[in-house]
Amino acid sequence: MEEKKRETVGKISTDLLAQSHQYSHSAGEQASEQLKDFEKNINECIERCKKDYVGDFYVVVTTKKERLMQNVIRNFFMGRKSCPTPEYDQTVYRYNRSAGHIEFLWVVPAKDICSYMITDALNLPFEQKDLLEHVMNFTDGTLLRLAKKLNGEADDSPLLVKG
Repeated sequence: MEEKKRETVGKISTDLLAQSHQYSHSAGEQASEQLKDFEKNINECIERCKKDYVGDFYVVVTTKKERLMQNVIRNFFMGRKSCPTPEYDQTVYRYNRSAGHIEFLWVVPAKDICSYMITDALNLPFEQKDLLEHVMNFTDGTLLRLAKKLNGEADDSPLLVKG
C-alpha cells in the first residue's frame, strides 16, 4: 500500500499566502480553527503533569507566530509547579489536584492586540470585555501581584515571603 506524502507547513503557508488575495477568513474562523485541539492538548498536558508534580500545578499556553511564516500560529502547552510571570501571548490555568479540576486564571494576547484594546477600549464589542479586563489587569500589574501571591512571594519584593 502506497503512503500519501504530506505537505510541509512551509509549503502550505506559502500556498495560502499566494492565495490570500482570493480568499479571506474572519477572525472567528481563525480562532475556531486554532482552538480545535486546544482542550485535547490541555487535557494531555494535565495528564503528563499529574505524573511529574505533587499537589497543584499550572498549565501555561504560549502562542507563537512562526518567524518565517507569519500566517502560522502555534500553541505550546507546558506544565509547571509555580505560577508564571504574566507575559504577552500567554494563557494560564491552575490545576487543583484535590478537586480534580482546572481553573482559568488569565489570558494576555499579543502586544499589538493589547495596545489596540487599551487605545480603543470604549469602542470594543461587548464580547471582548472579558479579554479587555485581562489586558487591563496585565497592564496595571494586577496579574503580576496575583502570580506573586500564588507563589508565596511578597507583593512589593522579588523575595519570597518568609514563613
